[in-house]
Amino acid sequence: MSIAQAKRFTLDEYHKLAELGFFHEDDRIELINGELIEMVSKGVAHETCLRNLLRELPKLVGNRATLQCQAPIVIPPKSEPEPDFAILQNRGDNYFSAHPNPADVLLVMEVSDSSLDYDQDVKIPLYAQAGISDYWIFNLFDNYLESYNEPYQNTQGKYGYLNKRIILPNQVIALPCFPELSVDLGKVFPPKVSF
Repeated sequence: MSIAQAKRFTLDEYHKLAELGFFHEDDRIELINGELIEMVSKGVAHETCLRNLLRELPKLVGNRATLQCQAPIVIPPKSEPEPDFAILQNRGDNYFSAHPNPADVLLVMEVSDSSLDYDQDVKIPLYAQAGISDYWIFNLFDNYLESYNEPYQNTQGKYGYLNKRIILPNQVIALPCFPELSVDLGKVFPPKVSF
């Protein structure tokens, strides 16, 4: 008796599907550990937080680094997440020749309401295994920022971050890649909303 198994895609297969028009322009799809994941639609609080970050981050970062919003990061061999924000090292070609990879990433940020479990249970090990040093989750459910750093692998082979810090929405946090620059979370978090 054989058991059916889901098809897992490589990055090359995923890109070929895109070239063949398998996905529609409006589809919000990520390749995570070889699986095609349809991203959930975003609520009002999520969109408000994104708009606030779009206003605040460019003022802070300026020309020191490259900002990207809901765009791919290539994590070989089978993942291409599209985090809500990433701060990347500047590159001469502005990433025209290839999407950023983990070595280019200074900080990854996800805004989480209905996707909170996914961003904690799936994205933490994914980003940690890729060696991405800093990961922030704007946790709209609990109304605070979760700041993760120092990726590690435990003796069972599982990946995670050694440090987790909670920062409240009325506090300020320094950007890990630019410690002289601070984000005022009061300007980022929307007013508390019940889910």
